[in-house]
Amino acid sequence: MSREVISHETGAIYEFTPALDPIATVESGAELTIETRDSLDGVVQTDDDLIESVPEEVNAATGPIEVAGAEPGDVLAVEIEDVRLAEDRGRVVTIDGFGLLDGHEDIEAPRTTVTPVVEDTSPDADGTAADADANTAAMIEFGNHEIAVDPCIGTIGVAPAEDSYTTLVPHDHGGNLDTTDVSAGNTIYFPVFQAGAMLAMGDSKAAMADGEMCGTGAEIATDIDVTVDVIDGDDVAIELDRPLIETPDAWKTVASAESMEDACELANLDVIDLLAAEHDFDPTEAYMFSSLVGGLEISQVVDPLVTVRNTVPKTHCSGPF
Repeated sequence: MSREVISHETGAIYEFTPALDPIATVESGAELTIETRDSLDGVVQTDDDLIESVPEEVNAATGPIEVAGAEPGDVLAVEIEDVRLAEDRGRVVTIDGFGLLDGHEDIEAPRTTVTPVVEDTSPDADGTAADADANTAAMIEFGNHEIAVDPCIGTIGVAPAEDSYTTLVPHDHGGNLDTTDVSAGNTIYFPVFQAGAMLAMGDSKAAMADGEMCGTGAEIATDIDVTVDVIDGDDVAIELDRPLIETPDAWKTVASAESMEDACELANLDVIDLLAAEHDFDPTEAYMFSSLVGGLEISQVVDPLVTVRNTVPKTHCSGPF
């Protein structure tokens, strides 16, 4: 089956709304390549290009893509097979009014550092030359420092149930999750709230640390290979309220809220649902077990809502599908 290419040049959104018009319609099982542009729409190309304030339109998400047959109550599985860099540089910025340390007297905003994509020339590299736009043995330069390329998708989601959310905001529909596990080799599952699901994604990073402290990773355009599948809601062991990530070794519930404590609570409640369904625990047993085998991780602390995930190894949870 050949991959269908869906480009940001055909359409991209800056807001997830309950009523979205698709730029493409695909069948369940479709193999797609999604072309995205960087979160700042290409306006930052050098260190002298500054972002004075958060743009009204930021984090363009290629789409929406209608997945035929997806209905409210179903689950949309998005298997991420590859995330390839599509340009020769990323960019890290600070913006006045944005970021974990916004307003601290020693932190300068606005400021930009462009991060060129280069080959890994370290002595322990495998010796094979890598193209500047490839991930294998590729690095980004931050001044005199080299950082391994490890791309992730910052913004990915579906049409929400009722309210609308800009692509800067994470919520139960996904959106600006800025989660490092939304990366090649993993699958992210979304509850379907609207017919067709209406998937969109963008805002990729060549590299980003958990927390995304300054407000960005190394923002960069990418080409993303995914396979999308609709899972009938009747075939799911739990009612999925928020995104869920599957890695080769673990299940990770993902939750966003106004406070870190509230996000942790939601992510833990979702883990309790998984564990209760798996082991026939009552809620308290599942809660206690989660305190033994779960693990809270910070995704991001800079967006209008904060995002966390709670990780359970597959040795203790085979998942809801």
